[in-house]
Amino acid sequence: MGKPGYGLIETMRVREGRIPFLSRHLARLERSLNELDLARPAHGLAALVTPFAATGDAVLRIEVRDGRANVTVRALPPLAAPALIAASEPHQPYRHKTTERDCFVDAAAEAERAEADDALLLTQDGLVAEGTVWNLFWWDDDMLRTPALDLGILPGIGRERVLELVARVDQGRYARRQLAGKSLFLANAVRGVVPIASLDGSPTPADLRTAELAGRFWPAA
Repeated sequence: MGKPGYGLIETMRVREGRIPFLSRHLARLERSLNELDLARPAHGLAALVTPFAATGDAVLRIEVRDGRANVTVRALPPLAAPALIAASEPHQPYRHKTTERDCFVDAAAEAERAEADDALLLTQDGLVAEGTVWNLFWWDDDMLRTPALDLGILPGIGRERVLELVARVDQGRYARRQLAGKSLFLANAVRGVVPIASLDGSPTPADLRTAELAGRFWPAA
């Protein structure tokens, strides 16, 4: 059994009176409960979350800890293109969306001190990993690239959706320098697809394919 106090979280979007990726969030939560051997809540999570679809455009956070589930509601985060820094805080493997998020909290605090909107984390070896709450993608000529899951990044719901929508995606290991001059965007199941304005003070070029992808990201009702 998992250690007491250790929990899982899922953060999901309420959009146009529904939760677009609810089944995917619940499936990931179920996989993590199984793999981490954590206690399950007594009541069904779908029944707990579904009534919140009536709250309007918002963000739901469900936390499962010690066999209990709790749902909180908050406003949407900013959806404008963010200015990023590459954090000095090294990325730690985060294959499950757990409550143990110290490296992400520290990276976000570093970004705030630098007067940036958010931070990109790199591995101990200097490889591009993921953002504090999102996965990273970038265009490289006719190829879309993203860090590979075997780096220990979260298998994000938004990441999964982008992989469905784009035919050619290379998932690999990339050094920070390989992002120079590339058109970057982030993806997660709350914000969707959002272009990145700059990284470490260098503006990132726009790409019309990012806007097109953002328009297709949310599944039809």
